Order: sequence, then structure tokens, then C-alpha cells
Amino acid sequence: MLGIETSCDETGVGLVRGNTLLADAVASSVDEHARFGGVVPEVASRAHLEAMVPTVERACVEAGVRLDDVDAVAVTSGPGLVGALLVGVAAAKALALGFGRPLYGVNHLVAHVAVDQLEHGPLPEPCLALLVSGGHSSLLLVDDVTKDVQSLGATIDDAAGEAFDKVARLLGLPFPGGPHIDAAARDGDPASIAFPRGLTSGRDMQQHRFDFSFSGLKTAVARWVDARARSGEPVPLADVAAAFQEAVCDVLTRKAVAACQAHGIEHLLIGGGVAANSRLRTLVVERAAAAGVAVRVPRPSLCTDNGAMVAALGAQLVERGRAPSALDLPADSAMPVTAVVA
Repeated sequence: MLGIETSCDETGVGLVRGNTLLADAVASSVDEHARFGGVVPEVASRAHLEAMVPTVERACVEAGVRLDDVDAVAVTSGPGLVGALLVGVAAAKALALGFGRPLYGVNHLVAHVAVDQLEHGPLPEPCLALLVSGGHSSLLLVDDVTKDVQSLGATIDDAAGEAFDKVARLLGLPFPGGPHIDAAARDGDPASIAFPRGLTSGRDMQQHRFDFSFSGLKTAVARWVDARARSGEPVPLADVAAAFQEAVCDVLTRKAVAACQAHGIEHLLIGGGVAANSRLRTLVVERAAAAGVAVRVPRPSLCTDNGAMVAALGAQLVERGRAPSALDLPADSAMPVTAVVA
């Protein structure tokens, strides 16, 4: 199975055989977006155009296969940046049509769930997935990764990764902000500043029990930093990073474990770029263990966007006999998570 991922700023091409990863080639345009402090859709789309053919070729060399060895092609159909998605969908259609292979347009979020099978074997079903990235913070109940995925909660404003990027910018740290805040936080005190935990009050827990909100937290950090600057006091970067990171990880892990308990789920899977955060990984294991929940987290390179995750989901679709997509497959920037295949 060949998988193509172009939902944002990384051109990913993966090759898998069943649950075995053969190649995971990624070309990132993150450096081109750094000076803007965020992803510029047109820049991302053009970068995908330039990177697509060399990345496919690199994946084939890494796997030791030829393109005509591929049995099927899977591609991220959505959600994501529509221009970026179109590049990947067009490339996948060309390969499927040119080699006479079936085409599977898959959901980016569900692919983040499926990729764990490449590292830890078959997915436990049902399981609960916490997906945290620059564009998504979601809690998903997965009964069958190929056809039955339900959304229990999602962000109602900024996603966790987006909040990391914005707070990093406030602190003068480079883009993307997640790794830099994680590194800075290691020297800070997470209890030094009492930043708010969004959607965790009594009324919010009734209306948004498993939803997330990080916009208020980002604003609270901005106001705290601004107040220090106005008073002429230095901003303790490490403490701010640690306290902010703790607030995000506290809410994510608390709600994820609570969702497992509420639905009787014994397995929690973490995915998305923010799943590489060291504090999130430590805290979720601690809280899940106390609740009797097993945690599965892929290695960091499989948490960020990549073609291997798309190939992994495609392989499951073939294995379970799901029908392929039509060649007029669209790029759907708002593809709902309940739609596993377009």
C-alpha cells in the first residue's frame, strides 16, 4: 500500500505491507513558513508540488520496491488545507489511474489512529483516541477504524498545537512552537503561574464535557507576559513555558481518561504532532495507569503528519474488504471524522 499525505506543510509518502512499515519519506516545508510564524497555504501547496515526485521516488528506494509493485494507493482526502490536499489527491489519482490500482481517499484524523498498528500491532477495538495537533484536538471513540469512528469531543477554538505556536511567538521562540516550549519547560516550574484550564468548570463540564478550548489560555499567557513587561520585570521564560504546557497537558489528559472511564474503554491511543510532547506523554501514562487504562503512543516520527499513517489506514481498508473511492474523489477541507473513506 502506497500512502500520500499533503494536508498541511509536510509531503509524506509511506509504503506498508500489512502492518509492516517499509518506508516513510517526508519532505517538510516548515522552514519556509517559519518567517511568517505559521503555515501559509499557498506556500505549502507549491512546496508539495515540488516535493511530490522526489518524495515518492525516495520512498520506493527506501522500501526497495517499484511503483508497479504497489497493490493500491491511499491519499489524505481531508480535512486540511484545500490547496495542499489537491496536490496529494491529484498525484494519487494519477498513480492509481496510470498503474490500474484501486484508490482510497481517507480521513487524515483516522489515519493518525491507524498508524499505531505499525508500531504496536493490531488496534484494540474499541479504543479511545486523543488526537492533538496544530489543527485538531479531538477525542474519538473507535469501534472499527475502517468504518465506525465517533467524535466525543473537539476543540471549539484554538487547537492545542495552535496554542503552542502562538504562545511560543509571544515568548520569542521559533516556529513551530511545540518542541521549543517543551525544551524551555524542562527548566521551569509548572506550578509557578496559575494559568486557567479551559472548559473544566461546572457548567462547562455539563455542556462541553469532552470538548477543548485553548484560546482563553493563550490570552491569559499574553496578558501575564504583557503585565510583566509593563512593570519592567523580566519574563521568566522557562516558568511561563512550563506553566502553560502543564495547563494544556492537564486538560488533555484529564478529559481523555475521563472519557475512557465514562465509556468503559480500556485502551487509550494518543496521536498527532503534540503527542510528541514529553510532559503529555508522562502525564497521560500516570493518569491512565491510575484509572486502569492502557496507553499506546507511537514514536514521535509517526505522531506528526506522514504518509505511513495514510498507508496504514489504506492497508486496513483493503484487508477488511472496504470499497475503494471513485476516481472523481474530491479534496474535502472540512471532511468529518465520521467519514473514514471519501
